Amino acid sequence: MANANVNTLQLGSSMTIKELRKFIPVVGKELTVIIQSEPGCGKTSLLAMMAEDNGDEWRKPGDVCPDDKWDYIYVDCPVKDMSDIGMTIPVHASKTLEYYVSSLFCLDSPKPKMILLDEALKAPKLMQIIYTRLMLERMVGDKPLTRGSVIFASSNNVSDGVGDSIMAHVGNRVCIIPMSKPTMNEWLEWAGHPQTMISRIVRAFVGMFPRCLASYKDSGQEDNPYIFKPNSGVVSFVSPRSLAKCDVIVRNRDILGENATRVALAGTIGASAAGDMMAFLSVEKSLASMEEILASPTTVAMPKETAAQLMLMFQAVDTVKTQDELSNFMVFVERMNSSEVQSIFFTMMCRNPKGMKLARYNQKISDWAKTNHELF
Repeated sequence: MANANVNTLQLGSSMTIKELRKFIPVVGKELTVIIQSEPGCGKTSLLAMMAEDNGDEWRKPGDVCPDDKWDYIYVDCPVKDMSDIGMTIPVHASKTLEYYVSSLFCLDSPKPKMILLDEALKAPKLMQIIYTRLMLERMVGDKPLTRGSVIFASSNNVSDGVGDSIMAHVGNRVCIIPMSKPTMNEWLEWAGHPQTMISRIVRAFVGMFPRCLASYKDSGQEDNPYIFKPNSGVVSFVSPRSLAKCDVIVRNRDILGENATRVALAGTIGASAAGDMMAFLSVEKSLASMEEILASPTTVAMPKETAAQLMLMFQAVDTVKTQDELSNFMVFVERMNSSEVQSIFFTMMCRNPKGMKLARYNQKISDWAKTNHELF
């Protein structure tokens, strides 16, 4: 049967990554979900997220922990060939052939499998046929997976122009779900997670320029200098993934020096974003320390630049440990002129696992939320 383009639903029909991490385990034992999004939006990270949801610890692909409830298997589909999945081996006693499955699929383990077929629709056509049996029948070659195993796959949007296609009869047997790009708050929540902990400068950049997470499919983004555009020919651009990748450059900027830092950022998130990020780096040098702010929240100098205020707020989310410290920092936050900027601190505290415990019982946080309820 002929290949077909993967249709993208209209009218903004999509799921967020948070919705998908709940949806896939529910239907994935019987129905394979293929997730579509533009490059770098976090599709691959879903495997680690579902391990966390299961109370398991995500490790490198191939690492197995006896205490985990599931085996987590990542398949980089475009680089695999038939021998990476399994092979037929002669059985001399019976003069027959027996199918041996790659250790990648952990079939010697009785645990159910959580399998991500990454970039499945970029795989060679012969390999797509093999993956099709896996997706439809829960079989690796002639060997069944453990009962209750979940399979899901990822691909890019057809409009991204990066070579994704699927056979029409296969598309009719799976569930194709467009995934929306994360919003500013969604990405900041992920970036501030204790296991992620992206530097405050990168997070402040996203808080200052939420447009960097827009999609080329959104209206009014024709002049957006940050984002992926299929026909631009530009390969360095801002995405949730490249923002995380540039963090190592930002953290080591003092070792690299100004020129190397700028060039490296441009090669990771694009020239426009690199220029704005460098401006953030220059602002950081003039900031008061968190110790000074917590000790004198009413008198310490308030930076005029919104970028500087954002950096201080993200630092506070990371470092505030007690109710007194949180109350003192809220005194400082309330001196800021913009309630919209203040709301970023409130949102990040309430979405951060550690910050949520403090914020829930803090009187100043409660008072601020009541006064500014119209912002939410």
